[in-house]
Amino acid sequence: MKYGLVMEGGAMRGMFTAGVTDVFMENGIKFDGAVGVSAGAAFGCNYKSNQPGRVIRYNTRFCRDKRFCSLRTLLRTGDIFGADFCYHEIPEKLDVFDFRTFSKSPMEFYVVCTDAETGKPVYHKCMKADYNELEWIRASASMPVVSKVVEIGGKKLLDGGISDSIPLKFMEKSDYVKNVVILTQPRDFVKPPSSMARRMKPLLRKYPNLISAMNNRHKMYNAELKYIRHSEKEGRAFVIAPPEKLPVGHIEHNPDVLREVYRIGRNTANKYLDEVKEFLKINS
Repeated sequence: MKYGLVMEGGAMRGMFTAGVTDVFMENGIKFDGAVGVSAGAAFGCNYKSNQPGRVIRYNTRFCRDKRFCSLRTLLRTGDIFGADFCYHEIPEKLDVFDFRTFSKSPMEFYVVCTDAETGKPVYHKCMKADYNELEWIRASASMPVVSKVVEIGGKKLLDGGISDSIPLKFMEKSDYVKNVVILTQPRDFVKPPSSMARRMKPLLRKYPNLISAMNNRHKMYNAELKYIRHSEKEGRAFVIAPPEKLPVGHIEHNPDVLREVYRIGRNTANKYLDEVKEFLKINS
């Protein structure tokens, strides 16, 4: 029986996920595999490298650094989150990612991207840590228009949340029979239609299937929430969600706000820790 972890994206709402996963790691909760989307991939990879505390540390350290995230970076490079700084300089030099532990860990780690040409999800297993795998994680978190398309292996990739925001079905189809699902919106959240796809259409006219996926994202997302609730009722999923809307946007330059969202994640994880252990049949 394989146990999995599913991590939704949501940009800086992902600090909630970081708080939850740090509590899990500190309490020795292990999964056979995990899948992350966007921020869920960028932050969730630290589970496989067993580095609790790293996400909150480097985000609060660099959130005001223009190389990390700024309009200047967008205008100069085409990426609002500096691609080289965030995905290479920080993990390789400034707050070192444990590449060796990541590569040696038997835990399977998947990231979800969206193929810009087809509008369909692409699932990639990252079993080793190198430049190419970090590019897959970057692609998963690359939001349209404010990020460049990431080209890997002949595919043009962007934010995985466009095509599969909460990939529980993917994990179940991959033989993970019990999954903990970390959401970054409250349980009663219903995603409304977005006007952003219409506004972005002139800038993304080369990718009509991507635009179609963006237009239908709310339908996909709400259907996934319905499926998650069904899996939860049948005992196949355990859901952890914020108790209320998180006080943070997609971009956040105030480290105190990031710490608060992280704290909410930790508190929520501690509240349900015994139930998670029971769900995963872990002895206290």
